[in-house]
Amino acid sequence: MYQYGRVTPDIKSKLLEIVGSEGILEDEEELSKHSHDESLMPPHLPEVVVRPSSSEEVSKIMRLAYEKRIPVTPQGSRTGLSGGANPLYGGIAMTLEGMNRILEIDEENLMAVVEPGVLIMDLHQETEKRGLLYPPDPGQESGTIGGNISTNAGGVRGMKYGVTRDYVNGLEAVLPSGEFISLGGKAMKSSTGYELLDLIIGSEGTLAVVTKATLKLVPKPQHTALAYIPFNDVKGAAKAVSEIVRRRVMPYALEYVEQHGVLTAERYLGRSLPDHSHPAYLIVGVEGNREEEVERDLETVGEICMEGGGVEVYVADTQTRQRQLWEARKCLFDAYKAFWEIDEVDVCVPRSRIPDYIEGVKRIMETYGVLISNIGHAGDGNVHSIIVRGELERDRWLQLLERVTERLIELGISLGGTVSGEHGIGYTKKKYLPYKVGRVQVELMKAIKRAFDPHNILNPGKVFDL
Repeated sequence: MYQYGRVTPDIKSKLLEIVGSEGILEDEEELSKHSHDESLMPPHLPEVVVRPSSSEEVSKIMRLAYEKRIPVTPQGSRTGLSGGANPLYGGIAMTLEGMNRILEIDEENLMAVVEPGVLIMDLHQETEKRGLLYPPDPGQESGTIGGNISTNAGGVRGMKYGVTRDYVNGLEAVLPSGEFISLGGKAMKSSTGYELLDLIIGSEGTLAVVTKATLKLVPKPQHTALAYIPFNDVKGAAKAVSEIVRRRVMPYALEYVEQHGVLTAERYLGRSLPDHSHPAYLIVGVEGNREEEVERDLETVGEICMEGGGVEVYVADTQTRQRQLWEARKCLFDAYKAFWEIDEVDVCVPRSRIPDYIEGVKRIMETYGVLISNIGHAGDGNVHSIIVRGELERDRWLQLLERVTERLIELGISLGGTVSGEHGIGYTKKKYLPYKVGRVQVELMKAIKRAFDPHNILNPGKVFDL
């Protein structure tokens, strides 16, 4: 067991010298705010919150923490769902929200250089007004780039474009010792030793603190259209996903939502969607630089869905209608949290096995008597199973929750899937990590952690226990 130092008055005085009075947050409200993310995990109060405004300040904070063996928990906007931002051992919560500058949009090289506190929605806005696109589009648009890199976030465009890892071309990061490392950059190729860049991406803040990111951009397609398609049964909707891919249509988004999710979104937004009376829905987005190309793909999608049990194809062909439909899809997590206590499992399975996963979830619901609403990025196999407390007594629901979560993860793995598609392992799912990767890989990960962080001060207690 590691022995950690405390944040003494002397340490606070040294932190004050580094970040100034506006960079130290220690009142009760701030400590509480930075004690948790959006998971069900109980809060863990930090001893102090620091808000650096530069890479140099991050380095000095880490040097001090390393010398005094004080745990440091890096934080973005704390929208995670796995307890990854909870300061388990107190110490310093380091919020990177103040490092929120878009430093450069390089249109010649199709790159953006940003600080970790930049919100994903702000980067989208800045790039798209230049006719460019940063493809990763997680549902929580108030999430930060640093947080997305930490968990290798995906989102609704993952089917066509991939995930965060595919768009990180370079990183500046600070090691637990306070030393800087520079990984990658604007060059498009590198075959120069071990690729540590990919190691940092998805490491959930346990290896280094990202202070700057160089991100790839792509030209923004000129035309888009969105279809909202109700189905007579959930299996038909799930099967249509595989058929769309088999027919060589590549939507930029292919989302699956069950009726309970549609009704919840309508209630939350206070407005109706084109249909809410069927068991399952697909939201399919197509795009291209020619209108006829978009129309052709949309027509093919419609044919496939109608052949597979679709009821109607509602087309949102204007920007306003598309925005309204995406609002309904992206609000779902907040909508569920507004009305019920929930937890979520975000397994990812091969998309051809989505029908089997949906059927398996139905059996789990019947076995345990809990409500599970499946919502997901069906195009890349990432299904978010939202476990709703509903009318169950809280103690009973919490008892069932652990068993249901384990069954869902076991189901996903049995179908060739993985524990988490985009939210990460954090604290809440670390017991399930060996289920997927096995003992040998866990030990390799631990060895990497010890090489980067021999005193285990950076986000300790996450992903696995040392």
